[in-house]
Amino acid sequence: MSVIGYKRVSSEGQNLDRQELGEVDKVFEEKLSGKSAKDRPALQAMIDYAREGDAVVVYSIDRLARDLRDLQDIISTLNDKGVAISFLSERLTFSAEADDAFAKLQLQMMGAFAEFERNIIKKRQAEGIAKAKAKGVYKGTKKRIDREKVHQLKTEGYSTYKIAEQMGISRMSVHRILNTEAA
Repeated sequence: MSVIGYKRVSSEGQNLDRQELGEVDKVFEEKLSGKSAKDRPALQAMIDYAREGDAVVVYSIDRLARDLRDLQDIISTLNDKGVAISFLSERLTFSAEADDAFAKLQLQMMGAFAEFERNIIKKRQAEGIAKAKAKGVYKGTKKRIDREKVHQLKTEGYSTYKIAEQMGISRMSVHRILNTEAA
């Protein structure tokens, strides 16, 4: 039997340190959004790694999932394998042997709140983008540069300045494309 830890934050700039799990044999960490369980490689690796009799420890429910269905599926999958899962912050443990109706109710409520919070964040983000677009300051995501077109224009004799001007990109981008792909 081993104790497996799982830590998650939503982005690269965030720190995993506050998610203290205590003594664990192996830790899986990820810096990705919790919106979908299937798009999180460390989570999938942790589920695959866990064996019957193991215990998984997570700091809080919202670190494991931001979608109630995902949360229930992950716990079910682990429990079906004979793996217990504990959430330190909420002081809840789920295992195949335990059938605690109150714990299940708490899990569903906490999972629903995590999902609700995620939806509020998405709504605020959309409102902010709409306001920024209305002001003309929203640029959106980075546009893709047609690298072949840059090379084509260069072979046609255009200067890096003219390529940048024609394609609406910086000269530095032109230099970067030409120099890194020529090496």
